[in-house]
Amino acid sequence: MHFPPPSHFSPVVQTQEKAVVFDFSKGYSPDFIASFPFGIGRYNEVRKNMYLSALYKDERNVHMGVDFWMAAGSAVFSFYDGKILFFRDNNNPGDYGPTIVTEHILDDEPIYALYGHLSSESLENLCEGQSVQKGEKIADIGTEEENGGWAPHLHFQLSRVKPKKADMPGVVAKNERKRALQIYPDPQLVLGKLY
Repeated sequence: MHFPPPSHFSPVVQTQEKAVVFDFSKGYSPDFIASFPFGIGRYNEVRKNMYLSALYKDERNVHMGVDFWMAAGSAVFSFYDGKILFFRDNNNPGDYGPTIVTEHILDDEPIYALYGHLSSESLENLCEGQSVQKGEKIADIGTEEENGGWAPHLHFQLSRVKPKKADMPGVVAKNERKRALQIYPDPQLVLGKLY
């Protein structure tokens, strides 16, 4: 699949000039994150002491998306024209919480995008197959109470493989990393250089 230049797509959040790029390879601290108005979490980063719920089985810690750490209620936009494929509340502790997966056609091939850690309200009045336009507001970032227990942020992830539901493994085990990098391309291909 050939990706057009990032200028062909819309940002998924309104970015701020002074973005802090977090380094979670050294550990995760919600209090530290909260001390910055806007931060970015990296793709393909091995993260320490972050994925502690039973969901991750102590082995999944390689991040397959890009995170935008910002205030709850911040708007989330579709990166490109497409449709709502799936939506649901992945409400296990440490999971995505409210999640939307969209489908898009690039270079005559489908690509899928996951938007995770949304507000519960974001799932209201959606239907599968509903069209979305590039730059259209499709959701808001959720609070810690509704987004799986995380400090407010958007997890944005691409997939070359069609998911079966509104879910994708946002982190994988190190022994799955090589294969996962083929399935889940770097979101900066559509978002542009972030770090």
